[in-house]
Amino acid sequence: MRHLPASERHTLSLTVDNEAGVLARIVGLFSARGYNIDSLTVADVTQDHAVSRITIVTSGPPSIIEQIKALLERLVPVHSVTDLTVEGPAVERELALVRVVGQGDARVEALRLADVYRARVVDATTRSFVFEVTGATDKIDTFIELMRDLGLRDVARTGVAALLRGTGDAPHTPFQDEAKKD
Repeated sequence: MRHLPASERHTLSLTVDNEAGVLARIVGLFSARGYNIDSLTVADVTQDHAVSRITIVTSGPPSIIEQIKALLERLVPVHSVTDLTVEGPAVERELALVRVVGQGDARVEALRLADVYRARVVDATTRSFVFEVTGATDKIDTFIELMRDLGLRDVARTGVAALLRGTGDAPHTPFQDEAKKD
């Protein structure tokens, strides 16, 4: 019997040149090798719009995660790759919009659970609510699962945004480069 290495969830933070085609190259690297991306977010992070941060959540055995990081580091538009899972404690948050359609007791229960999960009502009709819920991925997953029995109709999620906790002593941040220019 063959023992497969355990799969681990890792959050990778990349700083890249903010130019056309960079995201396609990174996603292509994953798809060409059959690796899955669980979550992907991209945001411009410098005042001059030259650098973006890409946050990728992926899973795999440790050897595959190391291979992914090595391949990403070799791409020309990539400035840095930081494995937030390894570097230290990180703050990870996600946002979801959750539409629930219901009446009577189901509607009251949806509002009660929304209060427990600190979800805000951002749209309401006499037949439905749209809740905005933020937090860790597990919290979002649990909230969505609870809403299934209460009339869950639709979900839109942002994906994970993450930074190292504290002073963020990562090897490289785009703001370090901006400070050096001044």
